[in-house]
Amino acid sequence: MATTSDIRKGLCIRFNNDIYKIIEFLHVKPGKGPAFVRTKLRSVSTGRILENTFSAGHKLEDVRVETRSYQFLYPEGDTYHFMNTDDYNQITLPESSLDAPKLLKEGEVVTVLFNTEDSMPLSVDMPASVILEVTYTEPGVKGNTATNATKPATVETGATVNVPLFINEGDKIKIDTEKGAYMERVKA
Repeated sequence: MATTSDIRKGLCIRFNNDIYKIIEFLHVKPGKGPAFVRTKLRSVSTGRILENTFSAGHKLEDVRVETRSYQFLYPEGDTYHFMNTDDYNQITLPESSLDAPKLLKEGEVVTVLFNTEDSMPLSVDMPASVILEVTYTEPGVKGNTATNATKPATVETGATVNVPLFINEGDKIKIDTEKGAYMERVKA
């Protein structure tokens, strides 16, 4: 059993007859009244997002998880194929178990969380950032780079990211997988 003080990002808990992964949390200590924790939970079975508030000291049933490294092979409809980097076994996971499927490039190594009770895969943790090549973007206008303006750019996985005006087609950029936002241009 865990309590609200044990809440952290990525913790898997059993709640409302389902397993949820905590994706955001905020401890609140108001000046008047008891403390509480606001959480944003994602169901590992359906991918549905749920917001819930737990009072301070509330008991939570945590799910013991095991992490393993898997390499992303290819998408097929709504399922994604992964290969274990140790024993080369392959698994398929639904798109709902991935945090940012549009930023997943073939060959990328991710961490898959498994329930230790029944060895079922729960969710996929992406690396903190990925480096992708820009395949399409409008050219920047000369002299318009002094402002903090951005433009949409399509990367090699098909995702669209807002980038600064100086980014051109063929540039490699670093993208924050949690927010899906541009971080920096990467020199080749």
